[in-house]
Amino acid sequence: MTSARVVLPEVELKVLKKFPRGTGTAASAVWQGFAGSIMLLLGSFGVGWLASSSVLIRNPLFIVARTTPAAVIIATVLLCVGAALMLRGWLRLRQHLAPWDETSAPILKKALMLWVAPLMLTLPLFSRDSYAYIGQGRLMQQGLDPYTDGISALNNYFSLGPDTLWTEAPTPYGPLWLWLEHFAVLLPAGSPEIALIPFRIACLIGVVLLAIYIPKLAARHGLNPHRALWLVVLNPVVLINFVASVHNDSLMLGLVVAGLYYASAKRPILGILLVTASIAIKPITLIALPFVGLLWAGSRAGWVRKFAIWAATLAISMGIMAVMGVMNGLGFGWLAALQTPGTVWIWYAPVGLFSHTVGFVITLLGGAGGSVTDVIQTIAQGISILLVMVLAFWKIPIPAANGVAHQNPDALDETRRHSQAVLRRMAWAFAVVVLMASMIQPWYMLWLLAFFAITGLEEGWQMRTVLYLTAFFTLIALTDQLSVFPWIPVVMVRTVAIVVGFACVLFIMFKDKATRGLFLTTKPEKAAEPA
Repeated sequence: MTSARVVLPEVELKVLKKFPRGTGTAASAVWQGFAGSIMLLLGSFGVGWLASSSVLIRNPLFIVARTTPAAVIIATVLLCVGAALMLRGWLRLRQHLAPWDETSAPILKKALMLWVAPLMLTLPLFSRDSYAYIGQGRLMQQGLDPYTDGISALNNYFSLGPDTLWTEAPTPYGPLWLWLEHFAVLLPAGSPEIALIPFRIACLIGVVLLAIYIPKLAARHGLNPHRALWLVVLNPVVLINFVASVHNDSLMLGLVVAGLYYASAKRPILGILLVTASIAIKPITLIALPFVGLLWAGSRAGWVRKFAIWAATLAISMGIMAVMGVMNGLGFGWLAALQTPGTVWIWYAPVGLFSHTVGFVITLLGGAGGSVTDVIQTIAQGISILLVMVLAFWKIPIPAANGVAHQNPDALDETRRHSQAVLRRMAWAFAVVVLMASMIQPWYMLWLLAFFAITGLEEGWQMRTVLYLTAFFTLIALTDQLSVFPWIPVVMVRTVAIVVGFACVLFIMFKDKATRGLFLTTKPEKAAEPA
């Protein structure tokens, strides 16, 4: 972690003086999060995802935990209380460690290690994507094209444990991740859980990259690196979705953030290589390429230089991707896979809700509702592409030296202010793509959190928005995908998850005297209660 001296401005210090400091109380917050992580581990034994071909499913401990209604309910309660404890521990760290001086670093590192370690041992929680990775690896092993063939092309594919939502869909991943999937299924083991180990390690590497480069980029832009580390990397939504759920977005995001750091530090080739590696995990980070080019071009570049640098950036990146395509024999098949996430929708995605609501009404009136839904989603996608282009091509003004809250009072040089402005524009480009999509997964929020955090999130409504979104997506995870055997009423289990999850999170937000002041602004906060 960087040792750059970053001083918080008076406005933030006034906000944070309301919260007491002290190693002892910060330590109690760390242990709260650790206890929550242990509860998530224990809860995963009852409602985490297991493939039907797993040897663990015949283990007496797992049989009791997964087939006894009382044990399943207990596991569900453990998940909800554990996630709430992690959320509370994260909030209390903010209060106890303000104003984020150098003594914060060892506490944050200790918290990260303690909170991550138990999550590395959980059964996959709230998602079966990790089992889809195994299925796609099997496709590679059998010489099938995962960009055209779904997992259902495999014999007995259901025994691998993937979500049926994706078994007919082509993979949305790049060649680098496909190689890792292929390697995983070559491991000599009789259990899918062994094949998950490479994916867990890859996700851990992603978290480590974020822990290294989020603070570095924040400090480069005059922002407090310790605050950025807490805000992004220790965020419970990050740890739950990247570690416990085993999502490859962890490695994707870690690589692109590392690439952005080197591009902003005038090492553009290394930056392009890392961003290209990120694209080779999930191609969505193609959005970052034009902004990497702007960093390379510099703050005073004219249009001729910008277009020349853009061409060079694209040539280097796509040249590497072409080589990967030749090596795996799949070419640029990943380009078509960019459409895969658009085949589903969710209720809290504005475009998804609107398009399907309109389509439903049109169907009721006897019209072609499905076609209307497709048209709306296509228009939204076109608008998002247009806005990304506008954000990349529009002249980016360089902000004043002290134009962003939390910035170092010492004026940043022009290069760093240019970097901050370019990456802020890139953050908005990703935000446009996410908000205009019909499907918004909880971990999509984490892309935006990282990019906005490294360019400056102010206290006040911006920070409260992050806190509310963190609470919301924590609840979404808890009430979403739980593995429940057919003879146990899934409605009962999900009802328990909804009731307990909402009760715990709402208590933290609005009743807990120690944390409710972070969400409410009507009255000045009193001194925080002991942890």
